[in-house]
This record gives sequence, C-alpha cells and structure tokens, in this order.
Amino acid sequence: MKATEELLELLRRIRLDREEVAERRRFLDWHVDDALRLKQAAERMAPSQQSFVERLYGHLGNFATPSALLRNPEDVARLKHSQVGYYQRLWAGPFDEDYVGGRLRVGLIHQQVGLELKWYLGAYCLYLNDMLAELFREHPDSGLFSSLLKAVFFDMTLAIDTYSAAQIKALEDSEARFARALRGANDGIWDWHVGLDRLYVSERWASMLGLSRDAIGETSASWFGRVHPDDLPALRQAIDAHFQGKTASLHHQYRIRQQDGDYLWVLVRGVAEQAGNGQWRMAGSQTDISASKRTEAHLEHAARHDPLTGLANRARLDEQLQRILARQNKGGAGEAALLFIDLDRFKLINDSLGHTVGDRVLVEVARRLNDCLRPGDQLFRFGGDEFIVLLDGLGSSGDAERVSQRILARLHQPLELDESTLIVSASIGIAPLQDKGKTLDALRAADLALYRAKEAGKAQFARYSEELQIVVQRRLELESALGQALQRGEFELYYQPICRLDRSPPCLSGVEALLRWRQGERLVAPLEFIPVLEESGEIVAVGEWVLRQACRQVRAWQLGGQEQLRCSVNISSRQLQQPEFVPRLIDILRETGLPPTSLILEITESLLMQDNLETLVSLRELAGLGVQLALDDFGTGYAALGYLARFPLNILKVDKSFIGGIPHDHELNTIARAIIGLGRSLGLEVAAEGIEDAEQLAFVVREGCHYAQGYWLGRPQSSADMQRLFDGEAGPEGDWCLLPADDHRHAVSRGKP
Repeated sequence: MKATEELLELLRRIRLDREEVAERRRFLDWHVDDALRLKQAAERMAPSQQSFVERLYGHLGNFATPSALLRNPEDVARLKHSQVGYYQRLWAGPFDEDYVGGRLRVGLIHQQVGLELKWYLGAYCLYLNDMLAELFREHPDSGLFSSLLKAVFFDMTLAIDTYSAAQIKALEDSEARFARALRGANDGIWDWHVGLDRLYVSERWASMLGLSRDAIGETSASWFGRVHPDDLPALRQAIDAHFQGKTASLHHQYRIRQQDGDYLWVLVRGVAEQAGNGQWRMAGSQTDISASKRTEAHLEHAARHDPLTGLANRARLDEQLQRILARQNKGGAGEAALLFIDLDRFKLINDSLGHTVGDRVLVEVARRLNDCLRPGDQLFRFGGDEFIVLLDGLGSSGDAERVSQRILARLHQPLELDESTLIVSASIGIAPLQDKGKTLDALRAADLALYRAKEAGKAQFARYSEELQIVVQRRLELESALGQALQRGEFELYYQPICRLDRSPPCLSGVEALLRWRQGERLVAPLEFIPVLEESGEIVAVGEWVLRQACRQVRAWQLGGQEQLRCSVNISSRQLQQPEFVPRLIDILRETGLPPTSLILEITESLLMQDNLETLVSLRELAGLGVQLALDDFGTGYAALGYLARFPLNILKVDKSFIGGIPHDHELNTIARAIIGLGRSLGLEVAAEGIEDAEQLAFVVREGCHYAQGYWLGRPQSSADMQRLFDGEAGPEGDWCLLPADDHRHAVSRGKP
C-alpha cells in the first residue's frame, strides 16, 4: 500500500500521463512495427539475456558499491530472476500502462535501496552491447557501434549527473535557507500524517525538550503524551477546530514536558491539508515562548501587586471580592468582611522625616498587618497609607472586630527606625460583604465606617450600619445643595453685636458677620453646613461673597450714622491660602468703600499651626493695609504661645467654653482669668465670647476684657433688624447702647477705634 502511494505520487510529480507517454514515443519515432519486430525476436534473444544477467552480476561484484548490495545469495538469485523477466518484457511487451508502471517501480526500488543512477545506466549499456553482439555477429561495424554505444552512455551518465547535481544543489540551497530561517526564528518543525499517524519532528523541535530526534517516537503519542494534562484538552480542541474548518490555521499555546521533567511553554502553528487519497496531513512549527511567558507573568504580577510592600493591589482586590461574592451567592459559604485601614497622621511622618522613612514605615506596617491575620485572610495595599484586609470564613461578625483590635494593638507598638522611635496608629472601618442577604458595596461601606472612626478620634474601629449610610446620603445631598446655594441666592448674613466694655452700659462698637443658609423655609444650622463648605472647597467662593456683602452692609451703616462701627468676618484657612486673596480683599475694600481699619478678620489656631511662610506673608500684608487680625476661639486648640508673638495679631478672643462656667466653676474662672491676663500682657485687645448672663459680663469687665459678645448682649439678627435698631425703631436686645456721635468723635480724637 505504501509503495503504491509513493508510485502514484511520483507519477503526479513527473506528470507521466498518457499524453506525456505518447509525446515521448513520437520523439523516439516509435511505431507499431518496432514493437512487432522486438516481439518476434524475443524468444531468440532469451538465452542471450540469461547469459548476460549472469555475466552482469559477476561484473558488478568487481565494484565496491554494487557488491555491498549483493552479499546475500538469496537476494542475488531473486534479483537475477527479476532481471531476466525485466529484459524479456523489454522485447515481448506489450508496451502499455502496466509496462510503464513496472519500469517506474523498478526505478523506485533502486532508489530506495541506494543504487546510484550510474550503475543503472551502465548496466543498460552493457546489456545493449551484448544484445548487439548477438544480433550482428558477422557485421563488420559491430565493434564500432559498441564503442559508440559506450561513449553515448558515458555522456548520458555525465549529463544526468549534472541535472541531478544541479537539482540537489538547488534543493540543498533551499533547505539551507530554510534551516537558517528556522535557526533564526528558533522554531522547531513537525509534520504529522494523520491517517497513518506518522509524526516527523526536526532536531530543533526535539532539542527544545532536551532530547535528540531519534529519542522522539514516530507517532502522535510521542507528542501528545508530553503535553501538560491541564493543557491537552484545549490543544486537541484547537486541532479539531482547524480540521473542521472553524479556524484558518492552528495557533495555540500550551506546556510540554522536557527531559528533566520541567514544563516548557510553546506556541504551535500549523496548517492541515488533504492528500490526494483524501487523508489529512498537518505540518507547522513550534516556538519556545517561555521567556515571553515569564515576562507576561511578571507584568501580570506587577499589575496586581504593590511594588513597595509586595502586597496585592486594588486590581487583585477586585478579583478576590468577585470570587468570594460569587461563592457566597451559591449559598453555604461563611461570612466575609472587609477592613479598610488608614494610618493616622501619616502625612506628618512623610513631611518631617521624608518619604524614604515613610516608605520604610509602610513596609513595616504591612509586615505587622500580615502578622495579625488568620489563615485564609488576605491583605492588600489600597494606595498611599491605606490598606484593605479581606476576611473570609468568619464564624461571626465579632471575629472581624477581634482582628481589628489585634491590628490596632500591634500597630501601636513602638517602631524603631534608625535614631527615631515612632508610634503608629490607624483607624479601621469594618463592613460585611453581605448585609441581610443583600450584597453591599463593601469598599464604600467600609470607607464610610472608616470616616466615622476618624471622626470619633482616630486609633479605633467602627462598623458600617444603615444609619451611617443615611447620614452619608444626607451629607451628599447637603453638598449638592450647597454647591448651588450661592447661585440661587440662598445665603444670608446675620450680624451679632460686639460691645465695648469701657463704659456703663457697654456700647456697640462692631458686629460679627455670621453666615446663614435658608433652604426653603428651613434655616440650616451653621455647624451642619460650614464644615461641608470647608471640605468641598466651596468656602472660597462663599467666603468671598460674605466679605463683599459684610463690607458693603457695614459701610452703608457707617454712612447712615454709625461711623464707629467695625465689621468682624471669619476667614477660612483655604481662603487665606489662595494666592489672590489679598488682592481680592483690596478690590472689595475699594469697591465697597469700607476703611481697612474697620475690618477685623478672625482666624483660628489651626491656621497658625500650619506656620508656613505664605500664610505669614499674607497676614503681614493685611496688617500693613490696616486690617485688624483677631485670633478666634483661643485656648481650644494647640497653638504655642510663640505663635502669638510671631504673627501680627491685634485681638485675642476668649472662647465661650471658658466663659460658660463662670462664676460657679472655679477651674474655668482660673483659665479664663489667665487667658485674659495673657492677652493684655502681650498688648492685645481681648474679646470674650458667649456672654449669657450679667455675672459673666461682670466677670470679664472686672478682669479687663475690652470687648464682649453673646446672647446677653444680643443674638445674631438680620440686617433689616439691625437697621431698625439704628433707625431707633427698636431698642437694644441686651443691656447696651449705641455710642453717641459726639462720643465717637471724641474717641477718634484720642486714637481709639
């Protein structure tokens, strides 16, 4: 079967069909008479042919190459018998398709056993020489023709050798180019006859596995048997899909076992085609892609892990969250929760010790967090100084709190870095992945809980609750409404009287402008919306509006007869940090006509604590304009006394928390007295806030306060109500009076405000 297939393949290659055979006969001037003459002489020539065969094999024994093929006597006897039949058919015919096929088959056998063409043609020359001698024994030129015959066949062997050598060289050149290309591409070649399950692989294919080509079997089992078990089904599926015409070619990656047992990543490419007999063959290349796979794995790892701590990052967290949620949705899984961890005041470490130390702290924090986890828990670095712990398989919600408490205790232990000893704390928000059978946005829920822990004082944990969600939703709605309140004209200014205490009763010397927000019919409390304005940054635009409105209103009151009136306005640190704040304030004063000395800007201790050069420069510019600066709520923050001398302050305001206990709280009396005395000793005017009864007023007057404000002296009221007071349509709300115009002029002449 195999020989027949190869013979048919040869016929296709040389295109030896009937037309080709007929053309060759015409060129040789072959006629029917030629066949008839040969057939008539066949019987007569048979003995001579038998004799020639004997002489031929004896002659071949004198040459090394043919004799090496003729060592077995049984083979020689069989060949002699076939040779006689072969020559007999040359005379007797018939010269049909079977004749042509038989001649080709003989040539194929000779090629397969390694008999070179020169021996084949030389034997024909000797044969014809013997046959001519038999046919023309008495002819005088028989010897001459024999010599000519030998010369012709010698030339024929040379010509045929030239043809063959040229073809072989072209083939070798082509194979060399192909081999160089393969070496450059680092590919191995394979050829698989599917029907016969015969596999050929190149040396390079085998060397990828640390094997020689001889060590690879000749069937597909030697290939597929080495494929990683996890990858084999997909490889077979890819091959089948190509056979079925679903893909233009085979293109698939898989792992294959090497000689040492390790697995190599390879890319196989191939194309299948049907042979003439309808059977499939597939051939292609195989490339070692292990290096690119390692790079791919490294990049994939880098995309999912933090380079500083080596922890998984947010991308990996998202994957793990989805995996756990999918398992929980199937039912039967234990509880799972998420811890959102944020280091407290980590920016202070970076700013004071540098980012290099900050990075070392983060690495140590990551190590400590890992030490606190249970088997199966996962730790992620979320970004900056934020970490996420994913707790899986919780027995109860209390397990998450116990892990959180363990983390807080471990982090609080002293951290030794070079010459520094640091105490690191963190706040933790806890949220379940599911709550009451519903899937939560766990990251958002834990972040809300973290915010509550921060608000409660840091270094603690807080759990997510529906109530917290409601509060946050309300805050979001508040932020959205606040963002539009200025454009909608919903803000109002109220004014609280500030009284001088150097006469009895106290007299009005100024007002503090206080922002109010009227949302529909509701007046929103300042403590509810002012912090939101601060966090959102809207305080900058709203603060500028407050300044302009307050300056315009107070200037109008001055022009209406209250020439001594001053205006106090609270200034946010965000406003003061704006590069254009001072120029804008100058524009407002110029636009409204309010003298700079009539404006008091109130700042907080937290602003002084920032102690940056830009803030100091801005405050000194303001002081140079004549604007008064007041330190508000003194005593409630952490300002060192040095700040009072460092910054150009004019007024010190005693916070109402120190006034509220007077006169019954002896400790508060002592603190208030000390603050008032400190301000006076530094040459500052002192103002007391939160005066709510006559005893408190008497105390601050007795201690030497210059100014006071509070509900006892007057509540904040609208500009219209203040205007009625100035117009004499209403009396003062508290025990104070308007300063007469004459007294005002006298005060001005003495240099007092």
